[in-house]
Amino acid sequence: MRVAVNLSLRQFRQKDFVKTVAGIIKDAALDPQYLELELTESIIMTDGESTIEVLRELKAIGVRLSIDDFGTGYSSLAYLKRMPIDVLKIDQSFVRDIAIDPDDAAIAVTIIRMAHSLKLEVVAEGVETTEQLEFLRTMQCDRFQGFLVSRPVPSVEAEVFLTKGRRFLADRAD
Repeated sequence: MRVAVNLSLRQFRQKDFVKTVAGIIKDAALDPQYLELELTESIIMTDGESTIEVLRELKAIGVRLSIDDFGTGYSSLAYLKRMPIDVLKIDQSFVRDIAIDPDDAAIAVTIIRMAHSLKLEVVAEGVETTEQLEFLRTMQCDRFQGFLVSRPVPSVEAEVFLTKGRRFLADRAD
């Protein structure tokens, strides 16, 4: 199972950040393909060339990368095509009224199609209703996350949730 970890700008800019990540992966005996680092657009848009180099180094060690809250910050499609990103996450502000607001639906569909054209996976954030889920499934969104699956839980409860094999909508859950 893949674990996604949100990064702050401060963490991402730490000296030897890639070395630190590699050390954690080694110490945890973790296959790096199961670690997905989530970066906000503000991280990606800060110091473009340096950021691209760090992202390439992370990809080289096998870590998956995603852009969190895509479409809500300072997106630059020119940078997007150059970054070694695996996943785009549609911000919940576009998902909230997706089943009833044609503008939110259009934005979500555009992000999904653009991401797939770039061979990226798409995760919809903030899915709370079956109507939202069905719309996203129809539009071929790859994964989703949100209260429809579970509210945030302490790590002990998450472990129980995962070890018992409980999977909500097993073929669709993130």
